Amino acid sequence: MRRRFRPILALVLAPVLAGCFASGGGGSDSAATGSRLRVALAFPPAENLSPYGADATILSRLGVTEGLTALDPDGTATPALAASWRRENEKTWLFTLREATFQDGSKVTPAAVAAALTHAAQAEPAPAALEGVTLTAKAEGGGVRVTTGAPDPILPLRLSSPSLAVLSAKAYKEKDEVDPVGTATGPYELTKVMGTTAATLDRYDDHWGGRAQATGIDVKFVADGTARASALRTDQVDLAEAIPVAQAATLDKGTREATATTRTTSLLLNSQKGPFKDAALRAAARAAVDTSTLAEDVHEGYADPGTGIYGPAVTWAAGKRTEPVGRAEPGRPDGTRVTLATYDNRPELPEVAQVLKQQLEKAGFQVTLEVREYSRLESDALAGKFDAFVLARNTLVDTGDPVSVLASDYTCDGGYNLAQLCDKDVDRAVAKAERATDTAGRQDAAMAAEARILGTDAVVPLVHQRIITGVGTSVSGALLDPYERALVGIGTRR
Repeated sequence: MRRRFRPILALVLAPVLAGCFASGGGGSDSAATGSRLRVALAFPPAENLSPYGADATILSRLGVTEGLTALDPDGTATPALAASWRRENEKTWLFTLREATFQDGSKVTPAAVAAALTHAAQAEPAPAALEGVTLTAKAEGGGVRVTTGAPDPILPLRLSSPSLAVLSAKAYKEKDEVDPVGTATGPYELTKVMGTTAATLDRYDDHWGGRAQATGIDVKFVADGTARASALRTDQVDLAEAIPVAQAATLDKGTREATATTRTTSLLLNSQKGPFKDAALRAAARAAVDTSTLAEDVHEGYADPGTGIYGPAVTWAAGKRTEPVGRAEPGRPDGTRVTLATYDNRPELPEVAQVLKQQLEKAGFQVTLEVREYSRLESDALAGKFDAFVLARNTLVDTGDPVSVLASDYTCDGGYNLAQLCDKDVDRAVAKAERATDTAGRQDAAMAAEARILGTDAVVPLVHQRIITGVGTSVSGALLDPYERALVGIGTRR
């Protein structure tokens, strides 16, 4: 069973990507260097900054942690702590390491990397990137030999996950207790954590990629989106992530950067029980949805109408997309009662759900809307207690692999299957995609599986989100990452 994914906290990756993503903000090459950056993040640590859970993206977003690989904008694995790699056979890869040191001064050796990956592989619950994967790592000369229990053609992509960051031996206290303070490899060292309110990072001058241009980072965790926007507007912070759409207009145009991301907001319909067990009623719900209204009105243009599970930020998807397979004809709701749920951690979702309620009621459904904080909603959603659910999901955050989200969210054994979908044709299509070894073939198979999934109408893509980042006018080099893995890198400064 795959570990469930926590979408409200899925955000980030590594400073090695500094040249890979678009930069935001003003500034010039002649600007003074050496200042500390002030950053407001939307989601506080939920798991004591363990790299094995959702907090992993906080660490990589701030330039603290790195893995063996990273992702480029096209979703291809690129070197990070590993300078190169090769596949020896179906189950074995050899990764050659670059010269690097941990922030505690010890060297990044093959033995240290193998130990870090072994700790991750043995963690309970397993990091999301390793769900369903058996992995062993052993030092081999100047590199690390990684072996999987079954053929894993996407292993270099998998190892780019923030949850598989490499830390020094001092980080590992107990089996599942990991301390990233002063034990990572990134250009910024976590030096102090003030619970769930703030953190302090200092520049790590011996980073293998060079010295960062800012001397450190002062982080505040600010859950309220209005407060984050206000902090940027009044020059209390230099960078503010996840500015709510409703607050975007309060910022000067030059201080708000909208980035197309791999996050899609979808309507998930419970296909296992309740009224949406009927494919005709699912088709009726799908037909009732006007995605352009959600994109233009609710998101005020900071989103694209839903076209599929993958949106415009997944640049190869549109050219490979095919029509949904096996859709039923819409039935007549005739006053059918349904419960629609969502969470309020992302401020646009309750408004999206309210508009959906109106659209479904216009089509003939009777809708009860339920909105809670995500942590109070997740267990009920996983148990299938709602007829419909509005979810914002980053489709590539865990591994960068387009197939992983399909297996997790839409197969009979999927660990985050909120639609309760169990369809043999879908399972076969996803399994075929999982077996594909070359990039183009895997993409083709993923799109064929998407067509099968959309054909069930268990998921209705609503909008593909653009994340708004507040970037101060004195800031240059902010990382605007479509995967939401990176924010601060070596070249970020004010």
